[in-house]
Amino acid sequence: MFPWLAHGHIFPYLELAKRILIRKNFHIYFCSTAINFSSINQFIQKNSLDNSIELVQLHLQPSIELPPHYHTTKNLPSNLNFTLLKAFQTAKSSFADIINKLKPDLVIYDIFQPWAAKIALSLNISAVHFAAFGAATVSFVHHHYNCWDDNFPFTALCLEDHEKKSVDALIEFLYANVFEEDKDVLFVNYRLSTEIVLLKTCRGFEGKYIDYASAVSRTKMVPVGPLVTGVCENAEESSEVMKWLSKKNQHSTVYISFGSECFLSKNQIDEIAKGLELSGVNFIWVIRFPVEEKNISIEEAIPEGFLDRMKNRGKIVSGWAPQANILGHPNTGAFISHCGWSSLTESVYFGVPVIGMPMKLNMYIDARMLVDAGACVEVKREENEVFKGEEVAKVINQVIVGKTGEVLRQRAQELSEKMRMEEEQALDETTEQLWQICLKNKLKE
Repeated sequence: MFPWLAHGHIFPYLELAKRILIRKNFHIYFCSTAINFSSINQFIQKNSLDNSIELVQLHLQPSIELPPHYHTTKNLPSNLNFTLLKAFQTAKSSFADIINKLKPDLVIYDIFQPWAAKIALSLNISAVHFAAFGAATVSFVHHHYNCWDDNFPFTALCLEDHEKKSVDALIEFLYANVFEEDKDVLFVNYRLSTEIVLLKTCRGFEGKYIDYASAVSRTKMVPVGPLVTGVCENAEESSEVMKWLSKKNQHSTVYISFGSECFLSKNQIDEIAKGLELSGVNFIWVIRFPVEEKNISIEEAIPEGFLDRMKNRGKIVSGWAPQANILGHPNTGAFISHCGWSSLTESVYFGVPVIGMPMKLNMYIDARMLVDAGACVEVKREENEVFKGEEVAKVINQVIVGKTGEVLRQRAQELSEKMRMEEEQALDETTEQLWQICLKNKLKE
């Protein structure tokens, strides 16, 4: 297994590993850079997978600009994101050495390294692409960057020109630095993939997008389910936040988090604080800072006096929060989210509607997909402006207090039930298909 060096990719790969190991006796080599080993090992030990998952170190070429502790997106200064992606391409020879030494039956690889599949296939080793995002994103990116016509069937996903800019910038960078030989971004991975492509989604959630992506790519897209980590037992007794949440009324509290790698400007923090104050609802707000601003305190970041004014109806958490437990709690009524794919699927898995505040890239597509599915309301904003406090308050009240919220929660609950019903069968089918590919590889030897 060879994911991209980001938390939002590594952990879906680990969750998939955990779940297929329950079903079949695979031995999994998990390939990443040394800086990621600590968090990966915590997962392995927590789930008692020491005998089934073995870590393999990937080496990037040495660089003064990008020392080894920056060979991960976690705590990476934001101006170095593209630098890391470019440096990642220097790992081809390291990966080739790993494959030559281990000679696995199958390589499961991520989006930014089509060369991993080419290296495996050159040695008669099968390769399966696993995309840790949804089929709506696959559908949008393929159509808008490969078809260039107006026949896209899902108009609800369409983006404004200013929203497309961050997607355009990434695609242009990938053209120049990753997919040099083949400009068909994303789908070059699908053509290299053996028999199937895996997607972190489910049919009840994204069926029409899965069918579209399968048809236009001429590749069988296999949903592996949401891969959501369950709630932690005893968290309510041990966590101050969970004790506090348990004292609130049902559906009365909004949870706010923008993921581990999406950071808010001071202006945006001020506007969200204003929106929370105007709304009058309870909230749990996770605030994180980029590594270059790690010395900033919560008190410095938020408006003066805000904590005192909100002490009875709000909690601010710095860094980590038990997100699955918060979303799984009956007193949580909505999730204000950047609409990163893992956060969005987690919210739906627990039947919690989303208040969408997408920031960049496929977050806009994911937000529109969930609005179209009936479980999200997006906060509106002007081009290149921050989200305004008045708009934030308006949508919070709509979802927590108004009748709209009841409809959204009912729809989120319906989607949650579909996800959970499909989950085990999707994993059974995925595991069996991967097993059969491995067996075929054995027969070729």
